[in-house]
Amino acid sequence: MTRLPLAVAALAAALHLTAAPLAAQTMPMTDEERAAFGANVRAYLMENPEVIFEAVAEFERRTAEAQSGMDATLVEINAEEIFADGHSWVGGNLDGDLTLVEFMDYRCSFCRRAQPQMAEFLAADGNVRLIIKEFPILGPQSEVMSRFAVATQQRGSAEQYEQAHDRLMAWEGDFTETSARLLADELGLDAEDVIGHMNSDDVSAVLQANRELAQRLQISGTPTFVMGGLEGGELLRGYMPADEMQGIAARLRG
Repeated sequence: MTRLPLAVAALAAALHLTAAPLAAQTMPMTDEERAAFGANVRAYLMENPEVIFEAVAEFERRTAEAQSGMDATLVEINAEEIFADGHSWVGGNLDGDLTLVEFMDYRCSFCRRAQPQMAEFLAADGNVRLIIKEFPILGPQSEVMSRFAVATQQRGSAEQYEQAHDRLMAWEGDFTETSARLLADELGLDAEDVIGHMNSDDVSAVLQANRELAQRLQISGTPTFVMGGLEGGELLRGYMPADEMQGIAARLRG
């Protein structure tokens, strides 16, 4: 028997000793009984302090398990909008048996760290679709950069969006109108057209849809990933290295 079950047994015994007279008397615990119970618990914990850490670890495990179950339900309920919204950029293997979705922000340092890990995972696996959800949450600069990226997709091509995305992920300093103009020119786009489209209703609709989806999924930070497909999947919160992505993909494929 491990120490945690022993601790539980000891505490249960203490509770039983206290509860027996209470059950017979159907009266609340007296001050003396409460004091005795507290003293017994304290004495046990002082003799076995590791139980506290074991209890915390078990609590965290159960909390994570419950969160994972709730996340899986959220993914299943919102699968259509996660994996087939019709407006997000799609790359990787378009016929892949799994899809990796990223909610990202161009100013997010962990998103930048995650990008090469995603590339490594996609290259090693070879059978995964990639969907990018523009989710600017880190201030006005994030908003401007995402608006430029979405405008690039809507006024250009999927390839030009991918190039813009990669350039913005590595962007240093502020992203100004001059920056947008120079980058649009570099991508072979009509700069005036793209800049004029950045604040359009079409661009706003994409960002708003992504925000509403994130809210339903209880996503508040970036990067956040979803891996799976229309039948459901896993919600993965935070930075994740390539080997962890590979492990999750293997588990999902069963």
